[in-house]
Amino acid sequence: MFNLDVLFSVGNIILFMAILTRLSGLFASAPLFSTYPIPMQVKIWLAATIAFILFPIVQHNTQFVIPNSVPALTLILFKEFLIGFAMGFCANIVFVGIELGVNMFAIQMGISADQALNPSSGGNSPVITQAYTYLASMIFIVVGAHQWLFSAIYNSFKTMPVGYGFMFSPEVIGEIVRLTSQLFNIGLSIALPIFGVLFITDVLLGFTSKMMPQMNIFMVSIPLKIYLGLLLSLIFVRPMAEYMVVMIERLIEQIAVVF
Repeated sequence: MFNLDVLFSVGNIILFMAILTRLSGLFASAPLFSTYPIPMQVKIWLAATIAFILFPIVQHNTQFVIPNSVPALTLILFKEFLIGFAMGFCANIVFVGIELGVNMFAIQMGISADQALNPSSGGNSPVITQAYTYLASMIFIVVGAHQWLFSAIYNSFKTMPVGYGFMFSPEVIGEIVRLTSQLFNIGLSIALPIFGVLFITDVLLGFTSKMMPQMNIFMVSIPLKIYLGLLLSLIFVRPMAEYMVVMIERLIEQIAVVF
């Protein structure tokens, strides 16, 4: 007979809260969920549904000890949120690196003033940056990285069980720092091809202004650099997309190893 007293016991409720808190941390920083303005009610119900699915599995595989005080419960929930947030943050490194790299050559193009609200960062960024963010989001879905991310958080309940048993070790923190350091590599890899060509263009325009002082180089350089930058963006869109696929797959695999 189904016993509601056992199902809604204090231990089960606290365990469900811990699972939901870890998922909430993931949704607060993970790509797609934090990149776009998804209604908060949708995020809450989605997190609650996934937590309801994971609850019997986690309950069966975890020896959860009920905290005996409010500070202990607060510590456990804070730790669970931190684990989920760290996973989402690491998965979002590719998106932040892409935004950083595109902003670099957008400034070199001279279109940094053409800005609109970017939902991924909550601030303003050039429209071309948002175009690359949407491209990365589509690649993220096509390669099934969202499924890998949910698989990683499912496995994290085995490697990092709910309760007092796990604390962030120096090895885990070191791996998170190493993953974060890849942000600048991704940004430079995205920006360097177009940024390099635009920089050489600036140098050539500088020589031209010295050889032809009567020519208004400033009025020529602005439309020329914008046209050249947009043309190079179209030319390099396929290599950049292939590079994004490799980086997203590699990053998700590294997250699965760390967590």
